[in-house]
Amino acid sequence: MTRSLSRVSPFGEASSFAALTSRQDSDRPRTARPATTATSIASQDIICAITETVLCQICDSQTYAKTVTKIAVFEPTEILFMSSAKESKLFYIIQENIPDTTYTFLDRRFWSEKVGHEYVDRLAFPQDVETIKLTLGGNYFASCCLAAVLKYIELELDRVFTSHSLRIRFEPSQDSMSIDLSTISSLELIQNLQNAKSKDSLFGLLNETLTPMGARLLRANILQPCTENSKLLARYDAVEDLSTKEDMFISVRQALKGFIDADKVLTSLILAPTKHTFQYVEQSVNNVIMLKTYVSSIKSIYKALATAQSSLLMTIRELCAPAGHRAIEQLVEETLNEHVTYQTKPLDLRNQRIYCVRAGVNSLLDVARQTYKEANVDAADLVAKLSESHNLNLDLKFDSARQYYISVPASEVETLPEIFINIYRRKNRIECQTLDLVKLNQKIIDAHNEVINMSDQTIQSLINDVCSEISVLFKVSEAIAMLDMLGAFAELATCNEYIRPELTDVLAIKSGRHPIREKIHMKKFIPNDAYATQQSRFQIITGSNMSGKSTYIRSVALMTIMAQIGCFVPAEYASFPVIRQLFARVSTSDDLEANVSTFAAEMREMAFILRNIERRSMVIVDELGRGTSTTDGLAIAIAIAEALIESRALVWFVTHFRDLALILAERSGVVSLHLAAEISPDISRMVMLYKIAEGPDTTQFYGLAVAKLVNLPPGVLECAQAVSEKLNNIAQRRHSKSKALMLSRKRNLLLSLREQLLQARNGTLEGDALRGWLKKLQDNFVLRMAALEEETAEMSDEVDNDSGTVPADVAQDSLEHLPSQDCAEGASGAEPQTAILISSSSRESVTDPSSREMSHDESPAD
Repeated sequence: MTRSLSRVSPFGEASSFAALTSRQDSDRPRTARPATTATSIASQDIICAITETVLCQICDSQTYAKTVTKIAVFEPTEILFMSSAKESKLFYIIQENIPDTTYTFLDRRFWSEKVGHEYVDRLAFPQDVETIKLTLGGNYFASCCLAAVLKYIELELDRVFTSHSLRIRFEPSQDSMSIDLSTISSLELIQNLQNAKSKDSLFGLLNETLTPMGARLLRANILQPCTENSKLLARYDAVEDLSTKEDMFISVRQALKGFIDADKVLTSLILAPTKHTFQYVEQSVNNVIMLKTYVSSIKSIYKALATAQSSLLMTIRELCAPAGHRAIEQLVEETLNEHVTYQTKPLDLRNQRIYCVRAGVNSLLDVARQTYKEANVDAADLVAKLSESHNLNLDLKFDSARQYYISVPASEVETLPEIFINIYRRKNRIECQTLDLVKLNQKIIDAHNEVINMSDQTIQSLINDVCSEISVLFKVSEAIAMLDMLGAFAELATCNEYIRPELTDVLAIKSGRHPIREKIHMKKFIPNDAYATQQSRFQIITGSNMSGKSTYIRSVALMTIMAQIGCFVPAEYASFPVIRQLFARVSTSDDLEANVSTFAAEMREMAFILRNIERRSMVIVDELGRGTSTTDGLAIAIAIAEALIESRALVWFVTHFRDLALILAERSGVVSLHLAAEISPDISRMVMLYKIAEGPDTTQFYGLAVAKLVNLPPGVLECAQAVSEKLNNIAQRRHSKSKALMLSRKRNLLLSLREQLLQARNGTLEGDALRGWLKKLQDNFVLRMAALEEETAEMSDEVDNDSGTVPADVAQDSLEHLPSQDCAEGASGAEPQTAILISSSSRESVTDPSSREMSHDESPAD
């Protein structure tokens, strides 16, 4: 789509913008998210909720994962591309991941580094100009993007920013945790998957904010958690300060209730149309009224924080000090009526506009106000006379479209007298007007417009004076948003028994609770512990269906995010390492839009994770590989598990493949856990304990128990139980006698020894300490290898006489569905698949966690 627009640019050259732009709308219907002030553009007006220009230059991979995530955080309604990028890989990736937006292509000449620097000189806060230019010196592409977007706003949207009024900030991409779009959705960080209107999401839980600025900051922090320890510790101190001082906390929350959307007001002041219309003049009056309300509210924050002791709260208080914005307050007081306040009702707001400017500034203005006042009195008198003369209970009402109109109960009259016109019936009321009332409405409108036009010069002068000092108000707005978010965290900590987390190299959670599920289940929720270091970085979670495995791993991820936005967490104790990337593979539904099955969607997501994972990442994987055959699923799960172990990231891997825990049991860095359940001997009763426990799950027939809970026909259950018992006996005998398994376990033990010796070589231990550690390592290795040799010898001496216990047809038809069977073909002497799936490439080393007698402190390198 193109639109003709010809303007003279601020740099002198004439531009026919229509020939240099093209627009492409998404083919998908815009139903994915509701239109709000943050996600829509009405009448080509710019709605800039965050009131700042954020510049970011990203060094990305071929998947452009970081770029897509960064763009998605801001929920753009329109994205600008260079015209030459229409067929680029970047465009197609962004279009696929962010479909509900408009894509506009600009000619290459609008992407100019020089013009970007000129905009910084002209629009940035005076005190920030040199810092921004110095930062942009090594970020050519960010400067070009700044030039393109500001030129587009001027030429296409007919808007210009006031000089030195734009908040420009460069945001390094490495200062926040990266969370991809799939993880944001599957963990329900912003929106509940079942009900978009539900508050059962992390944002819905944490959003106890009282201002629009605070809510926006909270959302941005959830999507981009902080990775700077100093900032997080300062937030913890502030939340603790607020939650332990009841009087200060109550005063702060009360003061925050009086704030309007300061970001929106300040942006409206600095953003002016190229044409001076009456609509803009009228809105300017509204803006200065809101400005007065905003400025007058700042004092209450300064007073409320009088007893603050944390450094962050003290900084916020200093920004809100009266001396900082006294000059602006004086300008407002000298120009505006001291009693004027912003109102939300249309009639009240119109009256505030009329009396906004102080009396005595303009004699003609006072005359127009008198005319307005008299016309309003005449309208009220008219309705009173009509009510008396027609013996009707008439009410004078107002709305923006009709102005004054009359409302009468429908039960009082069947037919209105002919004097009434413009009749509308609405449920139990009849709404109408008279010709005299219509004339009075016009008289009032004319008087109102005259007052607004006469006030314009005074209002614009005030706006210009305020814009020269507006950087102070932007900083105060940021401070208010931060205080509001911290106040919400303090509210949650106080009401929900959250505790302050610690930042360490170890993830340790005692009695942790899933923050969203806890709210739903109240007192019934059962807490769990979690512990992960480099020595236990890959945790295999097994357990029966509905035992709480998914809830457990999700709770770890959600608490990590909470800790890295400065919030306290639902636990008795918690410490977290700073995570830089979070990945979640937990969705189980087919991707209908992409036309891929559950398994294909799993593989696509895991491919993305494996390409982008690093040591400081956290990954949660739920039921990988169950969308294909059992054999292939297990093989792929093993291969992916090996790759995840190699990455040295913290991984929680939920699976029903019990062989996975056995195969990786000797692997360094691997820990096996399970969610316990109790099943009666006759499988008639099943009790979920919802408690994490060490070791793999050994519960038998839990699938049958779950099937009984949903009332599967008795005959089907009996048949299934009989076959399951026979197949389980075969699997256990063959699995225990598998030479392949013994070979795999020996190889894993050797790999573990190799890793630990490499760690010893690269570690810091020397002399007697190193010799002592190596002696323990040697003894432990010899002991475990001897045990494996003995087990192998016993297996060789045994003769399998039980192969006839199951009818051949049952075994033949059923064994191919057993995950352990393909790994246990050692009875025929064939080389097993599982043995060749274990990677033998060089690895960085960690201490073997399965060696219980070796303490963490004895590791050669922590």
